[in-house]
Amino acid sequence: MRLCGSLVDARTLRLELLEELNQIVPFDAYAWLLTDPQTSVGSSPLADVPCLPELPRLIRLKYLTEVNRWTHLRSPVALLAAVTGGDLSRSLVWRELLHRYDIVDVASVVFRDGYGCWGFLELWRSSMSCQFGSAEVAYLGDISGPVTTALRRSQARTFKGQAAQLGPSRGPVMLLLSRHLDVLAQTAETQAYLRTLVPPDQDRSPIPASAYNVAGQLLAAEASIDSNAPMARVHLAGGRWLTLRAARMEDSRPPDARDIAVTLEDSSPAERAGLFAAAHGLTSRERELLNHLIRGVDTSELARLMFLSQHTVQDHLKSIFAKTSVHNRRTLSARVLGT
Repeated sequence: MRLCGSLVDARTLRLELLEELNQIVPFDAYAWLLTDPQTSVGSSPLADVPCLPELPRLIRLKYLTEVNRWTHLRSPVALLAAVTGGDLSRSLVWRELLHRYDIVDVASVVFRDGYGCWGFLELWRSSMSCQFGSAEVAYLGDISGPVTTALRRSQARTFKGQAAQLGPSRGPVMLLLSRHLDVLAQTAETQAYLRTLVPPDQDRSPIPASAYNVAGQLLAAEASIDSNAPMARVHLAGGRWLTLRAARMEDSRPPDARDIAVTLEDSSPAERAGLFAAAHGLTSRERELLNHLIRGVDTSELARLMFLSQHTVQDHLKSIFAKTSVHNRRTLSARVLGT
């Protein structure tokens, strides 16, 4: 609870929580991703797994695996060994990859609340350790609520920063991936964006993990495993957010053999507003008012459009100000729009 109450960024929060978790629920490897609250598509990964050289394959298999998929969990925590009845081969990602790394159990934790899905965590144990127990599941379930709130609030705080600049744009930012998620080509600016999204060690090329994730979601949608759009809004730096989308290229090959284009562009005002509202826990009525507000609509027009009295509009505005820690419409609009 102390860590969840700290005002740190999402990366620092996860690193501190992982250190604490490892003392209570020991693990041999982990992967912790943030997610777009609307689509549940992963981004901004923290991972220490033995198969990092096979990251594209791991992500592709993870999105195509139905067993303990974070979008399918009815409770916050699930164990691979328990759900499969000990037959881990029922999991595609274990059958095709994890078995080669001697993994004997995986604890999956989803961080979801009434405003969306904010992340998912996987803790792996190898044969050098025992499988996860019921007490450990109970502990992970107990902390999932406060951790979810902390992750959501860490995303809300990003809107307070000044929008980061990468210099004048020289054209579209795009990666071209194969159907196996191997990088085939990219535009000139792509490396600069990727280095800001996930800074690489030393002089290594940045790993396009967020691009792999939206492409993985495209494969999942095509396989009817998950119907969410292959889209994710990802925090770049300061108050700047990017929207990543994946789509198949058009050519003469069969659809599932075509390459995948992943585009990166600044999130639109509507995309930023939706994320801002979810991160700050706004009600549906408050979201509607916010969308009108960022278009410059005054109080009397707000009342007319929403079929409310001006007094009720003012009450909604006060509630939004309290939840977002701002004191006037101008500051509120600036944060939402990143201006």
